Amino acid sequence: MKVTKRTKALREKIDVNKDYSIADAIKLLKDNSKVKFIETLDCAIRLGVDPRHADQMVRGTVTLPHGTGKEVKVLVIAQGAKVEEALAAGADHAGMEYLEKIQGGWADIDVIIATPDTMAQLGKLGRVLGPKGLMPNPKSGTVTMDVAKAVKEVKAGKIEFRVDKTGIVHSSLGKISFSVEQLTENTITFLQTIIKMKPSSAKGQYLKSFYLSSTMGPGLQISKEETSVYIK
Repeated sequence: MKVTKRTKALREKIDVNKDYSIADAIKLLKDNSKVKFIETLDCAIRLGVDPRHADQMVRGTVTLPHGTGKEVKVLVIAQGAKVEEALAAGADHAGMEYLEKIQGGWADIDVIIATPDTMAQLGKLGRVLGPKGLMPNPKSGTVTMDVAKAVKEVKAGKIEFRVDKTGIVHSSLGKISFSVEQLTENTITFLQTIIKMKPSSAKGQYLKSFYLSSTMGPGLQISKEETSVYIK
């Protein structure tokens, strides 16, 4: 495989075989972000769980203290007074008429929030919304009568995560243009949430590895000494 000049330059500046602290890894990724767009800080956490077993599924939500830096488009499926409540809270779209638009292929949204009384109708679109990760779920707080609170949380930086079939949790933790301190706080908040969600049925080492990377940058492993500080 041909090594580009950019990749070669990165390899000369960053030792990918070294373990880093969270703050040092973030600083390196920030200092070496030379692309023409604002990259995102991404993480990959390998867990000692078997997602094939329901009691070892790691899934949840977390509100990052400094948000994601991304403008999240929110649709609320609701009726009556809840439509106005959702729009007043900052929802980009709200109403039952969007069910037909989704059926027709419209998907210019990042998150869907729904009231419980609309789920019977929304559920019919499961084959459309499921693969896109847009189907509301009570466990993630996107099926609720308190649509105003749900909208505000999502707009403030609340994200949903789940372990994939290989036992890895992937997530974005903010824009690389954030300060080192802001990205560090977001990262620690996410890490602590993952640690707290350790299934009681999971045996052996739970947190196997933790990598941080930028959109176009290398993956840097966070040292076990660093992550052990947050494991109680």
